[in-house]
Amino acid sequence: MNSLELVDSFSEFKELKSIDKQTMQHVLEDVFRAMLKKKFNTDEHIDVIVNIDKGDVQIFVNKEIVMDGEVEDEYTEIAYSDAIKIEPDFEVGEQVSEEFKFGDFGRRNILSLRQNLISRILELEKDHLYKLYKERIGEIITGEVYQVWKKEIMVLDDEGNELILPKSEQIPSDYFKKGESIRAVVAKVDMRNSSPVIILSRTAPEFLERLFELEVPEVFDGLITIKRIVREPGERAKVAVESYDDRIDPVGACVGMKGSRIHGIVRELRNENIDVINYTTNPQLFIQRALSPAKITSVEIFEEDKRAKVSLKPDQVSLAIGKGGNNIKLATKLTGYEIDVYRDGEVDVDDVDLEDFADEIDSWILDELKSVGCDTAKSVLEMSVSDLVSRTDLEEETIMEVHKILRAEFEN
Repeated sequence: MNSLELVDSFSEFKELKSIDKQTMQHVLEDVFRAMLKKKFNTDEHIDVIVNIDKGDVQIFVNKEIVMDGEVEDEYTEIAYSDAIKIEPDFEVGEQVSEEFKFGDFGRRNILSLRQNLISRILELEKDHLYKLYKERIGEIITGEVYQVWKKEIMVLDDEGNELILPKSEQIPSDYFKKGESIRAVVAKVDMRNSSPVIILSRTAPEFLERLFELEVPEVFDGLITIKRIVREPGERAKVAVESYDDRIDPVGACVGMKGSRIHGIVRELRNENIDVINYTTNPQLFIQRALSPAKITSVEIFEEDKRAKVSLKPDQVSLAIGKGGNNIKLATKLTGYEIDVYRDGEVDVDDVDLEDFADEIDSWILDELKSVGCDTAKSVLEMSVSDLVSRTDLEEETIMEVHKILRAEFEN
């Protein structure tokens, strides 16, 4: 293999892998110098000239002219009689440059040179990929599903780079087939066994934020700011938005006419319910908005332990809590306050009316308990057996059985 073939092969590799010419030139020069240093024990007297555009590498060995018979190192010195054959005007002490031919390397060294080049190019490519995606963390990308496994999906980007979408970063109802187009956000870039591993996510709040930027021009332009996003992927999300322009309704702009803008985002997130609310620095108002669609009667804030006591009508309790507790859980994350929900009248939302136990506890026993002010399950459990014995006409055994039934309800 001559220099032209060697450089051409890697010039083509360079084009495929997007390595710039200057970097490629430095790599070639370093690899050649390493080989020459191994051969001559030094590279200080050697010039390596690489021309990527022409596909050419030239190596010149500089030798000092010494008197005939005084040559001690043929790689760094040349006899005067041999020097004047090259140029008659040469004198002792001057430098002579001789071109080093590739054939002088030997076939084994040429193959070693090629392997070193491949190794260096692959290292550069890994480094390039790592830096490229490290800068793209938080950006949305579109790729093609290449392979589907039980715990993850391999996705190829436009340049054929392999990206990973773990099961834990997929929306529970996500289902993809090989060849399908997929959108996700770059979550992180790890190095494993000296190779970059790009992790994608469809559950991260940043994914929802990027989708809003794509669908809502005002968000992309910065006229509307997304202050906070919390998600229960595939179930519900809450997005707090704010506009510094009084002429723009941030919620209306994000939802769009008849929901035209939000619908595209909801479809991408597998019908995830998205609540868009106006951000405010007023904690009472923010908590009230965060618990929508429930209508709040009153909010009491306890700043010292970041808690909020919320009172609402009985028919609003289930709306405030939401399916599986998602609504109140997300409202807590969004506002930063631990929210306790109470029915109007300070009845604990998790409490149960004693009448609901009519099938398990005799009505006369329920009436006896109500006569001493115990009309809910928790109000009975908060009193000891001995207290109830002393305040009612019920037997200790009966009260213990009532306690057992009521505790079982909360354990369930």
